[in-house]
Formats: sequence, C-alpha cells, structure tokens
Amino acid sequence: MKITKPLLFFLSVFVFVSSCQVKKYIPEGELLYKGANLELEKPEDLENFKTVEAELNELLRPEPNGKFLGMYFGLWAHYKAEKGNPGFINRFLNKKFGQEPVYFSDVNTIRTEELILNRLENRGFFYSSANSEVVTTEKFAEVYYTASITHPYVLNEIKLDRDSLPIEHEIKVLLADSKLKAGGRFDLKTLNQERDRIDTELKQIGYYNFNSDFLIFEADTNISDTSRLFNLYLRLKSNTPENGILPYLVDQIEVFPNYSIDESAEKLDTVKLDGKEFIQGNFAFKPKLLNDYILIEKGKKYDPIKSRLSSNRLSSIGNYKFVNLRYEELPERDSMGHLAASFYLSPMTKRSVRAELLGVSKSNNFAGPDLNLVYRNRNLFHGGETFNVTGNIGYELQIAGGDRSKLESIQLGLKADLIFPRVIFFFPIKEKFSYSVPKTKISLGTEYLSRGGLYRLNSFFSTYGYFWNANRYAYHEINPISINIVNLSKSSPEFEDILDNNPFLRKSFEQSFIAGVNYTFNYNKLNDRFRTHGYFFGLGIDLAGNLINALDRLSGKDDGRIFGLEYAQYAKTDFDFRYHFNFTKTQTIATRLFAGVGVPFKNSVSLPYSKQYFSGGPNSIRAFRIRSIGPGSYVPEEFNDDSYFDQSGDIRLEGNIEYRFPLVSFLKGALFLDAGNIWLMNENEALPGGKFSSDWWKEIAVGSGVGLRVDIEFFVIRFDLATPLRKPFLQEGQRWGNSFDIGSKTWRKENLIFNFAIGYPF
Repeated sequence: MKITKPLLFFLSVFVFVSSCQVKKYIPEGELLYKGANLELEKPEDLENFKTVEAELNELLRPEPNGKFLGMYFGLWAHYKAEKGNPGFINRFLNKKFGQEPVYFSDVNTIRTEELILNRLENRGFFYSSANSEVVTTEKFAEVYYTASITHPYVLNEIKLDRDSLPIEHEIKVLLADSKLKAGGRFDLKTLNQERDRIDTELKQIGYYNFNSDFLIFEADTNISDTSRLFNLYLRLKSNTPENGILPYLVDQIEVFPNYSIDESAEKLDTVKLDGKEFIQGNFAFKPKLLNDYILIEKGKKYDPIKSRLSSNRLSSIGNYKFVNLRYEELPERDSMGHLAASFYLSPMTKRSVRAELLGVSKSNNFAGPDLNLVYRNRNLFHGGETFNVTGNIGYELQIAGGDRSKLESIQLGLKADLIFPRVIFFFPIKEKFSYSVPKTKISLGTEYLSRGGLYRLNSFFSTYGYFWNANRYAYHEINPISINIVNLSKSSPEFEDILDNNPFLRKSFEQSFIAGVNYTFNYNKLNDRFRTHGYFFGLGIDLAGNLINALDRLSGKDDGRIFGLEYAQYAKTDFDFRYHFNFTKTQTIATRLFAGVGVPFKNSVSLPYSKQYFSGGPNSIRAFRIRSIGPGSYVPEEFNDDSYFDQSGDIRLEGNIEYRFPLVSFLKGALFLDAGNIWLMNENEALPGGKFSSDWWKEIAVGSGVGLRVDIEFFVIRFDLATPLRKPFLQEGQRWGNSFDIGSKTWRKENLIFNFAIGYPF
C-alpha cells in the first residue's frame, strides 16, 4: 500500500494526540520511562560476540510500556480505568490490555552499569567500562548506555593443582575429555558446566557424596604482559568433607514388594536371591521375576544411572503406585564408603471396575456416545501380569455427510487382554533393554457392527505381540500373530446393489480371514512445549496372508482359502512425518506429510475394506467431505451412499500445514491448507481414473480454511470450516479455482464444509 502525504500526516497527528492523552495523566514529579539503548564500542577484530551482545541487551531493565502503532494504548487503558467511575468499556480494556506505568524513578542506572560489567567479566572481557546518559523531554525520559569492550582473555592451558588422592587421579582422566581447550575464551558459564560434567562423571563411578561445589577453578592472568592469556587451575576445596571424596560400594540390597507403613515387621519373610533380600509378609510378587527389573548389584560401585533405570523399570510394570529407592550409608568405612539400597514398592489396588461415558469423534465423520465398562485385575499370577476385560456399546451418526443420507451405526464389543511385563516366547529370552522392559500382550475379542440397515458385520480378532519404549521418545510394537475374521452376516438389497456395481468392493468384503504380522514405530518429540522445533515420525508395516499362501502352494492346494474362508494377501506400509515450529509459547506452525501404500498380492486384487485408505474429513483434507475424494480423478455420478463405499483406495498421499494462534482464554484459532488424494494399485472398471499413474500430481485435491478450538488442558473440541481450491474430479484445466459466491445457497452447500472433531488433527 502506498503511503500518501495526507495519510502520513493523519498518522502523525494521531500518534501525537495519543501521546498527549497519556502525558496529561503522568503524575507531577514523575517521568514516563521510554526505554534504553545500548551502544557497544568493541575491537573491529572481535568475533563470536552476538550471544554476549544479546545477553547485555537483556540486562536493560525495567521494560518500558509497550506501544501499538506508536501509541501507549495499554498505558492509556490503565489511566482511564484509574479515574472515578471508569465505566464498563474502560474497565474491560484495562483488564484485557492495561499496563501499569513504568516511571524513570523505577530505573537504577548505576545497578544496570554494574550488571553490564559483571556480565562482561563473566564472559572474559575484563577491564571493560560502562556509563550512561539520561535524556529527558517534558514528561518522558530514556537512557543511553555505552560499554567499551576490551579483547577477551583466552585459555593458555588447564592443569590439575595436584593429583595425590585417588579422586584426583579420576579427575585428571576426566579432564582429557574437557570442552575447555587452549584458545577458548574465558567463560564462567562454561566453567560451571565443566564442574557439573565432572560431578556427573564421578558419581557414575561411585562417588555417591560428591558435589560440584567441592571443585574450584582458579585463573592466573599474570602469565604474559603482551597478550591476554590465562592459565586455569582446578582443585578440590580445602573444606571438602572426607565422605565426599570416597567411592561407595553397594553392600546390601533390600526389596519390599508389598510395602505398607501398616505392615508388621514380625510377619515379614525374607528370600535371598542374587545378593538381594526380598522382604514381604503377604506374598505379593515372585522374587525371581522381580529380580530381573533391578539393575544395581551387590558388591558393585554406586551407579546413579542404574539406580534411576531400576526405578523406571519397576514403575513400568504397571502394578505399583509408588516406587522409592533409598540409599543409606553404612557405618563401616575403609578406603571406600558402603551403602545399603532399599526399594519400597507400594502396590495399586489389585482389582478395579471403571465405567467410561465418552463422546467419540472418528476420522470417518462418525460421532456419538460410547459407553465402556472395564474390569482390571493386577498382578494376576504374582508376576506383574494385568488382565483387562472391556465391554463397550456405542451409537454413531455421520455428521457433515452432504447429499449422503445420515448413516448411523450401532457397535457392540467385548475384548480381553492379558499383559505380561516381560518377554514371553517359545524359549527363554534374557532382555537387554535398560530403559524399560518389553511387555507381552495377548488379546482376544469380538465386535458386532450394524451400519444403518445396510449391513451387519461380525468380527473376531486375536493378537500376540510385544510393545516397549526404547527411550522417552521412541515406541515399538510388533505383533507376530494377528488374526482377524470378518463375517458379513447380513446385507440389505441396497448394499448388494453397491457390491454388484463394484466387484473390487465385493472382493474386499469377501476376504474374511486376515492373518499376518504388523509392526509400529513412533518417535515423538511434539509434546515438549519448550522446544522450538518439535517433530514426530511414525512407521507402520502390515503383512498378511503371505505365509498362508506359501504353505498352500507347498501343499499343492493353493485355492485361496483356509478353514473354508477366503484369506487376504497383501503388504502395506505407512509413513507419517509431522513438524511443529513453535515460534512463540502460544503460536505454532504445524505440518504433516503422510504417505501410505498397500500392495495386494496373488490371492487379492485389492486390500480388505477395513485396511483401505480414504481421503477427506476432519483429520484429512478438510475442504472435502469424508470419502468424497478419489480414487484419482474418479467422480461418481452422484455423491450418495453408493459412492461412500466406492471412494477408497490402496495408496494415499497427503500434506497439511496449519497456523495455530491464541484468541482469548481457552479459545484458539487456526488457518490451514490441506492437499492430497488416494489411488488404486490395479485398474478397476467400476472406478475409471482411479489407478495410480505418472500423472498422479495432476490429481491432487487442495483445500483451505479456518478453525476454532476449545482447548481446555488435555481436552480439545475442534471446529473447522473449509472450502476447496482444487477439485481433482473436474476436467483438466478446470480443477483450479473457486467462484467464492458466498451469497449463493447452492455454492455454500457444495463448497463450505464444516468439520467437528475431538483433538487436534496432527
């Protein structure tokens, strides 16, 4: 926009008038503080100074009152509210935008000069100088600071003052890996970090009572008259206690698997195993199994890492409310100290029943109430096992379905899980995972689904697998055995017509036996809000029917059936990458890239219906209704219940970007852009244009919109309103563009898509 002279004049007058409005409220004897400027006079050859310069500018306190378009709007709102009978509007503006005035009397220039010099000395710039000048104009004041900076002192060499004690020998070895190198600038922060590093390393080799405060660095700057060099000497302080310089051995390990302050000492029994004493009254946990979770060993030096990991592993069993590890010093002491370790394990309630009434929102636009009843029995066989039985009943209605009828469904389910907090295999496996112990999970369940009078599905499933956290961020799950049997028990004439018109779809429902192996890996660094850059990577691999097919061919049968049921054969993999750029504490740019492909093999021409991809909806491309995109450039004669089942595929590509920002209190806003589509691996005459080809990029759907989120702690209700920008089912040359005829009822019906969901989309 071109700024004309009249506009510039108007803005200048507006700013001047607003300043006068504030000026008349400033009390007599006070000056409004306008802020400070810092000028640095430094040598021209000074390098790597930007970080120090930023730190110096942060010392210019206090912060002055903020401005908006050159005006003290927040300060003006405060002054107006301080008047008698300010009125509702003034009170509201003050509550939302008001700022307490910052006067020059709040500024201590001498203290700020001292802080600048102190920071410069801490960063190695000794013998620098700082001064200040105050400039006042009528009712305002600002400060100009000047700092004259010298060349920094750099390290010549680092030495250990003496090495007669065993701990000093250890410190000398550790100094070989020090980040303090010759030529490095003197930096107090780096010296403190080095002390902390040595403290951590010494504790890991048994120095239980050591503390970084026992170490002191002394700098000698008198080694040269012509250059700014210094030698650094490290030594133990003279008042370091004797127990602080001794390594400690763990001489005793006690474990209380059923700890309670009310338990009588006379009723406790002790079992000794691998140098540990397992002490319990009422038998709670098998010592042989519990022993595997504890990494510290009798007769070995104290190790804080193994101590922490032992507590983590015991907590990961899932049976204990509290896990406390306490060390006590034993009285005997020679050249080493001696410790007694005690694990106090407080169990959770053994049996529980929980009822959950949920509001469920699914990616296929179905939403409704869901009731779960969960029975849990912990420590079932005295080895930390957990037995869960879950029954659920739910009713769902498809919302925002457009011209499609409001599909509804009733779902009933019963599922049992048995979880072992260790690896259960055909032969014993000694796990080597230090962070957490892999768990074995056996599941068995059944589900009944009635989809709005169209069809009924009965399914039975069973899995056997393992899951574990490799570290704080990485999660693995593998199911070597995964069986799913699906029976289309009843279908309406309308649904039979849908299947008759699409043989591929009928085939996907007839493949009622799905058996194979699947693997999931997630690496998640999105939840740490202090991170500027957060990311998530997910990988899923699903293989089914291949082993059964190989056995069929070896037996000479090869009829595509097992136990009289047609089985599915395919390989499927998913990649899900998400990146969040948190450029402030409350504003985020969130992105996602998803790619998935399923390849049907000999016994299958398409993926089973439950394994296929679809596009559109609240967690996909939000400018298109659920299952209204693809496959490829395919377009149904009309968007109705028939097309709902047709528009799925074997390949999915999708990208999303969303800007999230705060509005007021718990309300958050969003602007987003979504793009993607689905395709078929094989040609399907019923879905022309659906096969993946080299022109796939011409068949990308694009949409954008705005969103509103009700974000209450860990619960988010999401509303998104979007419109298509590119429709892949139109003729080439007509796919881009949108008339944006908001006044037209027909346009709004076809192009304004409302999405409701629980939680963020990615």
